[in-house]
Amino acid sequence: MFPKPLPSLTPNTAAYESLPMVKPTGFREYDARWFFGKELNLMGVQAVGMGLGTLIGRLGVKREIVVGHDFRSYSASIKMALVSGLMAAGCKVRDIGLAMSPMAYFAQFELDVPCVAMVTASHNDNGWTGVKMGAQRPVTFGPDEMSALKKIVLEADFDLVGGGSYLFIEDFAGRYIRDLTNRPKISRKLKVVAACGNGTAGAFAPQILEKLGCEVIPLDAELDFNFPRYNPNPEDMKMLHAMADAVKEHAADVGLGFDGDGDRCGVVDNHGEEIFADKIGVMLARDLAKVHGPSQFVVDVKSTGLFASDPELKRLGATTDYWKTGHSYIKRRVRDLKALAGFEKSGHFFFNAPVGRGYDDGVVTAIAVIDMLDRNPTKSMAELYADVPKTWGTPTMAPKCADEVKYDVVDRITKRFEDMRDHAQRVADHAIVDIVTVNGVRVTASDGTWGLVRASSNKPELVVVVESPVSEQRMRDMFKAVDAVVRENPEVGEYNQTI
Repeated sequence: MFPKPLPSLTPNTAAYESLPMVKPTGFREYDARWFFGKELNLMGVQAVGMGLGTLIGRLGVKREIVVGHDFRSYSASIKMALVSGLMAAGCKVRDIGLAMSPMAYFAQFELDVPCVAMVTASHNDNGWTGVKMGAQRPVTFGPDEMSALKKIVLEADFDLVGGGSYLFIEDFAGRYIRDLTNRPKISRKLKVVAACGNGTAGAFAPQILEKLGCEVIPLDAELDFNFPRYNPNPEDMKMLHAMADAVKEHAADVGLGFDGDGDRCGVVDNHGEEIFADKIGVMLARDLAKVHGPSQFVVDVKSTGLFASDPELKRLGATTDYWKTGHSYIKRRVRDLKALAGFEKSGHFFFNAPVGRGYDDGVVTAIAVIDMLDRNPTKSMAELYADVPKTWGTPTMAPKCADEVKYDVVDRITKRFEDMRDHAQRVADHAIVDIVTVNGVRVTASDGTWGLVRASSNKPELVVVVESPVSEQRMRDMFKAVDAVVRENPEVGEYNQTI
């Protein structure tokens, strides 16, 4: 019998080397994330592997799985501990070695393997580790699978059937690179800053962009798991500022920044200005709808209202479904609706055939941006952005609210807005024309100004976002109106930031 994992153990003790440690909070809604050494030890990783192999069997899926690891000092060790657990549970393991997360997703298709376990901490600080998992390509686990895995692991309810095997796939990176570059080169001369934050993407992204015909300026592309300048996170202002400086220094056409495991891409225009991911989504939706005709898109509820109101998208016959925030949710929705693409405000983009295979890949996103520029040879990135109607939006604001009550509070706020609509009451002095409740409540006024309140997926807080296509003042008016409803609930505390 393999011991039942404990939530904590003291390092540098016999117990730490003899028993598995798995902190329960590491199991998140759609992946797993722990601080290695303090919340998880190697025996704990083995337990996670045993649990994952057990769950795969109970789901009725063939026990064959792709594994890979990101560039951290400890990731290879964690991967091999995971592999030992998977093999004990009867899995045939295909190891692709050092990889970005999308390379592991690609391997599910390329190697015809149903399951994936990618060891990565994404853009988290050094010390963190985690696993992104799936058993049905191209989607990854959601809350149901993660809850089942958590229960199996913490109760040591393993099916250790044995019979597993291990096979290393030599030079799998070459197969991934060929898959993305086996196409015509771009015809436009483009100078591109490829920012990697010393993360895993540095080993792959710059050479892919070069092979496509770009002049590439690598920025922090040398692999260094100490992340000497900043964490590889294209939402981080330090990384964005470094990208902007490099774009201006080299007179580049665009800056493309990749996160730690290469499944997200951030964009800076030729003036060094950041373009938020949801606005990039609008630009790409316009471009793709011109190429592929009337198309279905999916976005998360935090995204700009332009997906519904943009005259150009309407002219092109594009339709957009607003769905739950979270890369696992958007990925599944894209698959279920057979949408051409899905865009999440965090920078996870999902392209279905013929553009991609449905999973999030920062390099595929970068290629989509480059192709958009190539198809618009007379326009700069800034000019394409200027063609998009201007909106005024708040940052993501997060008032404190305890985990135990946050969902009840959001339910109350939702009912309050629905009652206002049903009784023809106005919000911020305008009629309520639409309410979306797939993930919290998003209320839209007659002039297109909207406000969102939802419960955070992984923190004791709410999430509030407001946007107006009219003016900054209308944005402020809507925030005041939304906040007034939020403040009717005494359980809600102070914001982390406001306008």
